[in-house]
Amino acid sequence: MKATLIALILCALAGNTVAQTPAPTCKAQATDKKLSGAALTSFMKKCETDAGAACDSAATEKKLAGAAKASFAKKCVTDAVGN
Repeated sequence: MKATLIALILCALAGNTVAQTPAPTCKAQATDKKLSGAALTSFMKKCETDAGAACDSAATEKKLAGAAKASFAKKCVTDAVGN
C-alpha cells in the first residue's frame, strides 16, 4: 500500500515537470504575419487583450488574489506579448 502511494505521488510530480513549449509571443506572431501600420496596432491590441483574459484565468486557477494576482498577471501578459 505504501509503495503504491509513493508511486502515485512520483507519477503526479513527474507529470507536472514536463516541459511545455511556450506559445509564440504576440510580437513573434506579428512578425511572422509581416504586419505593419494599423494592422499591426490592431493585432497587438487584440493579442494583449486576449493574453490578459488568459492570464486572469490562470491566476484564478492558481487561487491568487491581491498583489500576487496582479504581479502574476502583469508578468504573464508581458511574457505573452513579448516586450
